[in-house]
Amino acid sequence: MKKEFPMVAKTLTGLEDVLAKELEQLGASNIIPSNRAILFSGDQRLLYKANLRLRSALKILVPIKEFEARNEHDLYFEIKKINWSKYIDVNDTFVIDSTVFSKEFTHSKYVALKAKDAIVDRFREREGKRPSIDLENPTLRVNIHINQNSVTVSLDSSGNPLNMRGYRMGNHPATINEVLAAGLILLTGWDKKTPLIDPFCGSGTFIIEAAMMAQNVAPNMNRKDFAFKHWKDFDKALWVDVRMEAIEEQEENYPKLIGMDISERAVENAKLNFDRAGVESKNISFSQQDFATYDPPKGPGMLITNPPYGQRLSPDDIQDLYVTIGNRLKNHFQGYHAWVISIKEAFKHLGLHPTPKYTVKNANIECKFQHYEIYEGSKKEAQTEA
Repeated sequence: MKKEFPMVAKTLTGLEDVLAKELEQLGASNIIPSNRAILFSGDQRLLYKANLRLRSALKILVPIKEFEARNEHDLYFEIKKINWSKYIDVNDTFVIDSTVFSKEFTHSKYVALKAKDAIVDRFREREGKRPSIDLENPTLRVNIHINQNSVTVSLDSSGNPLNMRGYRMGNHPATINEVLAAGLILLTGWDKKTPLIDPFCGSGTFIIEAAMMAQNVAPNMNRKDFAFKHWKDFDKALWVDVRMEAIEEQEENYPKLIGMDISERAVENAKLNFDRAGVESKNISFSQQDFATYDPPKGPGMLITNPPYGQRLSPDDIQDLYVTIGNRLKNHFQGYHAWVISIKEAFKHLGLHPTPKYTVKNANIECKFQHYEIYEGSKKEAQTEA
């Protein structure tokens, strides 16, 4: 690859701004926010750093060709023109992922099939052999994005999405995506020193991501594989240097982090996940606790949480739970900043006024991420309402 080249960092709805800031801090140039993505430029070192260290990115793509396609024939011939021998050999394997937003191209699987035909036909015509498809562990992952007639062909440098940090094993039924959890913490502007509490911690994702931030542990330090490690131009020495740099920049910073859940099984899973995350456990605790009876440490502090909602609870149960949450916050969390992600309908039962609030998606459910500053007057207001 040339020294500087364009890249695309994919993310989740609502996290574009925090991802752009992360990229700026990593040293990226030509940063351009887009929908669920950030366009930027950098060198091979930055490509490796982005995969290792970005907390709010899902994938890092490297575009290799852009063109207009009126139909499947244009698509086939333009992809066939690409010098694929630069990226794989006939004995290697590849897979194609496609995303389509187009009137002309309506089926992503068909687009992937035509692209596959173009690649294997080019090899067969030139070398008499063709590389094979491998859905699980390919040498090369190709990404095709079509917006109406505009086609972008990219190499996927990440492989599995970057939220797959490698620490989470037990599946809590309402587990929040690691990238979403990290992005939401970044949205709060948490200073990495103020005590942080998650009273509905589930598998512990908020607490684990907060601990990694506080200690400046790269989120994918324990991840075993990245797609770029299978590329022809993979620079092992550079990758080792990037990892060592990240290790050297870790910090001995241990704010109080408290995770709790009413489910004993969830708490046990959270503890196991934390043990796998590669962070120090100083000042960090997980416990079985009912939020309705919990008294937090005296403020200032921050609460960030993803309480049950949607299909997990009936409308009546949602009302009861969120009234309880609101009352507990007003009566016992003076001096705290509370951040809650949930569906819009649930927030009306909190009895608190948010500022600011963000729109995000959690597992394809549109949610709000809302901030509440709990001050002494909130307690008086709650007593008056009672």
